[in-house]
Amino acid sequence: MNPADLQRYKRLLIARLDELSSKRTAAASLAPGAGDLQGDVIDQANADAEADLHIRLHQSDSHLLRAIEDALARITHDRFGVCETCGSPISKARLEAVPWTRLCRDCKEREQSAA
Repeated sequence: MNPADLQRYKRLLIARLDELSSKRTAAASLAPGAGDLQGDVIDQANADAEADLHIRLHQSDSHLLRAIEDALARITHDRFGVCETCGSPISKARLEAVPWTRLCRDCKEREQSAA
């Protein structure tokens, strides 16, 4: 992969990282507390369900943040764009869609079908 492409992917990844970080900051200020005893039983159940949803979203974002940070490390160590399973180059189309991917399409499909 040429240096211009690497820089472009690096910019994409950093932009996505910044977007997720600002989203997490905003969500943290809006997250309701679970077990809040205000309101009736239905209000309390809704608050608990909403808090649970925020926790799940936070966990999902944490996985994506980690994947993006790993992709940035692969750029630094000259391993970006190479499948970690088979060692083949990852297609540009796949990198455009999911720049933090570690696997080529075929290996990802095999991984998903095995699960």
